[in-house]
Amino acid sequence: MTPPRTGPQPSAPLTAGALMTRDVASVTAGSPLGVAIRLMLARHVTGLPVLAADGGLAGILTEGDLLRRAELGTDTRRSAWMQFVMGPNRLARDYVGAHSRVVGDIMTTPVHTVDAAAPLAEVAALMENKHVKRVPVLSDQRMVGIISRADLLRALGAALDDLQGDEPPGVPRTDAALRRAVLVELARLSWVPHCGFKVHVNEGVVDLDGIIFAEAEREALKVAASNVPGVSGVVDHLTWVEPNSGMSVPPEG
Repeated sequence: MTPPRTGPQPSAPLTAGALMTRDVASVTAGSPLGVAIRLMLARHVTGLPVLAADGGLAGILTEGDLLRRAELGTDTRRSAWMQFVMGPNRLARDYVGAHSRVVGDIMTTPVHTVDAAAPLAEVAALMENKHVKRVPVLSDQRMVGIISRADLLRALGAALDDLQGDEPPGVPRTDAALRRAVLVELARLSWVPHCGFKVHVNEGVVDLDGIIFAEAEREALKVAASNVPGVSGVVDHLTWVEPNSGMSVPPEG
């Protein structure tokens, strides 16, 4: 019989559905632009999903869609030469974006979305690659919420608070156990040097000693060691050796 597991258990990965905002303000494609703007200001949001007549997602209206407006004198002005080069189709589209007062004419399409079961890594990658601040969340092709960078920020803050709480049971306390835990952590990282590199622990303080061939490894090694539960400090005795010239730079201090 397998004995029951003790100590802290790994939590299930967070998903878009777990963090999304469910009470989402939205407008329709036919909504007046002024109504949408007042709703954005009242709800303190920088974007609104735009729903089609059948309730499906038609687009999204964001602050970026409202930067170039004739009412503010911020619409794009182009020289006669540029107007000739761009042609009437592009100029006509720009005119609509700067002058129309209907949401459907100004909203961004298509919309980048994620499924409610999508892991946060997928959400973050989408936000980063597409340069968006918020992503509608779908379930069975219907919008059930929206997840924003602020939601990820709140989740990160909660995770950091949890890590700063009481030390979980099973955290190594002896120097030998701490050294093993640090070595296990470093073994997971592909960039960690494996030759001429040593780890010592004395009264909870980790001493990193040896040679590194990239200066960025210094700070990364210190961060990795300091994040191991039970470590009270890190001492840097690493020497950087420039691979091409062989020039060496000892640690500061």
